[in-house]
Amino acid sequence: MSLFRTKSVEQSIAETDEPEHRLKKSLGALDLTVFGVGVIIGAGIFVLTGTVAATNSGPAIALSFAIAGVACALAALCYAEFASTVPVAGSAYTFSFATCGELVAWIIGWDLVLEFTIGSAALSTSFSSYLQTILAGTPLEIPASIASAEGGLVNLPAVLIALVVMTVLILGIKFSSRLNQVVVAIKLAVVLLVIVAGLQYVTADNYSPFIPTSEPAPSTAGTFLDVPLISTLFGLDPSVYGLAGVIAGAAVVFFAFIGFDIVATTAEETRNPQRDVPRGILGSLAIVTVLYMAVSLVVTGMQDFRDIDPEDAAPLSTAFAANGAEYMGDVIAVGACIGLVVVAMILMLGQTRVGFAMARDGLLPRGLAKVHPRFGTPYLFTVITGVGVAAIAGFVPLTTLAELVNIGTLFAFILVSIGVVILRRTRPDLPRSFRVPAAPVVATLAVLLCLYLMLNLTGGTWLRFAIWMAIGLVVYFAYGRSRSRLAGTREGHQA
Repeated sequence: MSLFRTKSVEQSIAETDEPEHRLKKSLGALDLTVFGVGVIIGAGIFVLTGTVAATNSGPAIALSFAIAGVACALAALCYAEFASTVPVAGSAYTFSFATCGELVAWIIGWDLVLEFTIGSAALSTSFSSYLQTILAGTPLEIPASIASAEGGLVNLPAVLIALVVMTVLILGIKFSSRLNQVVVAIKLAVVLLVIVAGLQYVTADNYSPFIPTSEPAPSTAGTFLDVPLISTLFGLDPSVYGLAGVIAGAAVVFFAFIGFDIVATTAEETRNPQRDVPRGILGSLAIVTVLYMAVSLVVTGMQDFRDIDPEDAAPLSTAFAANGAEYMGDVIAVGACIGLVVVAMILMLGQTRVGFAMARDGLLPRGLAKVHPRFGTPYLFTVITGVGVAAIAGFVPLTTLAELVNIGTLFAFILVSIGVVILRRTRPDLPRSFRVPAAPVVATLAVLLCLYLMLNLTGGTWLRFAIWMAIGLVVYFAYGRSRSRLAGTREGHQA
């Protein structure tokens, strides 16, 4: 059995009509765009803005967001062509199966499990932190014993919100979409309020120097595990600020863009995926990139980047408090709290659709791919995912694990970008309602930029990623390879 047997595009699309595996088609372009905006605007804009400005980029954090946005845009073009050509649940997993073969598809599917599960758990924990801030000093204040896994027995709010999100997803994609639209409207209102209200406190002197002079990194960040891999590979001295700091900052704020690929996972549930999926992907990415750059410019204009505490979990609130506008802190906290619920929900949605696709292909137990007869959702896999996310959020302190989300997503972007070029050559006959302009050039730039951002992540992040992928290979060879729908059949075209 070839490790690189592929599943044809026609076969992938035909399987979407199997009665027991048929997802309900309920989404349009607006639904997809709002899904994208809803999941992208999350912890990144509320937390990373201050951290990266203080430790990497200074006021040039706006450039860090722009660089990360460009990397995402290049990959987004490739996602858009794939999703409109292969409108099947599973996103990068399904695309890789059609181009690079089963082993590569498994690797990327396992990678997406890491990205979406850990991301959803991390954001459930972030929701809990903001909720505790809002309730502090009130009769509803959450006791320390159930407020976190670090200082107590369990992070109960994180567990409960993960289970609530799981229930919402089981009730149907359209219901989830309607809830998402309401919450996204609230979240966008808060972001726009931050921009408009903050402009009156901006001081031009805070933008000088816009790109701070490069400085050696703190001596405490001198080990392989703690410095960017590129520094270790090429013998570069770790530094902060300067152009290198801006690029390193882009690798960190990339976390703030994670989620637009979720739109591709819902292609099978879209009424007109050939038209609406590209619009949803590119539209949501364009909106949030502009908002991120605007917020970062406002925050660094309100407060000198040297005065920003890199450990501050609420830098936007702090910036307003430093200018005598403490009331904005409460508004931002409420907006962040509400917004993080939606981000956790959509990341969990992505995980359930990838897992559903893998189960339908037999790489995971096929019984997990059953669809609810009334709601048209993969309810069994959703329950497993929800319980898993709740357990991680409630009992595991999430620190460096969150960094794995970045490297996993960049890896997925690289494979999708390569896959577009491969499919152009192997299946030029396929109808493509959206085509990447200058595909080889765009795909190559996407690969190089994403790889460079990956190299700017720490050695420790690479090590943990390698361990996770090694576990995945064990699972594949012990279970998935022999139970795949393509095993022992002639359906798998040899790559």
